[in-house]
Amino acid sequence: MSRSARPRQLPLQLPGRPALRREDFLAAPGNAAALALIDAFPDWPARVVCLVGPEGAGKSHLAAIFAERAGARTIEARTLDRAGVPDALATGALVLEDLEPGAFEEAALFHLLNLTREQNAFLLITARVPPAQLRLATADLTSRLRTVPVFEIAPADDALLAAVLVKLFADRQLMVDEATVQYLLLRAPRSVAGAKRVVEAIDAAALAAARPVTRALAAQVLKEQGELAANEDED
Repeated sequence: MSRSARPRQLPLQLPGRPALRREDFLAAPGNAAALALIDAFPDWPARVVCLVGPEGAGKSHLAAIFAERAGARTIEARTLDRAGVPDALATGALVLEDLEPGAFEEAALFHLLNLTREQNAFLLITARVPPAQLRLATADLTSRLRTVPVFEIAPADDALLAAVLVKLFADRQLMVDEATVQYLLLRAPRSVAGAKRVVEAIDAAALAAARPVTRALAAQVLKEQGELAANEDED
């Protein structure tokens, strides 16, 4: 059988397991305040705090570090209901992930904030926008959320994006050289979330073609995703 006729492998969808330990977190100026908050636990400025940042900024990674240290449970904000609040806070600490506008039960969150205060528990909220900016029907909840300290994570700069790319490939047990990383840094979407999507696509393409990750493969994937201009040099 000629090389050109070799059948392509069908890649199994087995996503790499992200490394979520403290030593795996990529520190940068834009996330320094949020990281310092997690490292300072339990010496926090308040029992309820919020990490705010764009998708893929590292909020869930920091929340996982906190959850391990505090013995906290982790639940999605959209799944929280009033009846389940006591169980959610049973360990004395809770991570409430992805507090999105219109995607949670106001009465449940209000009850959670009250119970956290009554029990001297800890609550870490993650969100893409500060809770005080949410438009809510419950005035008392709005007032409570305005007092929650917010620790913002800035969008990644070039140095952090390069480190993120290396880590994402490493999470999938893939070796990648500096030239390929720099190529992706100049052409891939300028966000951690975008970098994740590109790495996932490159991993799938490498597996399907039984090829190592190279600059040429990266260029092919980016072209297929429409990220390269039609006249981009792919040598």
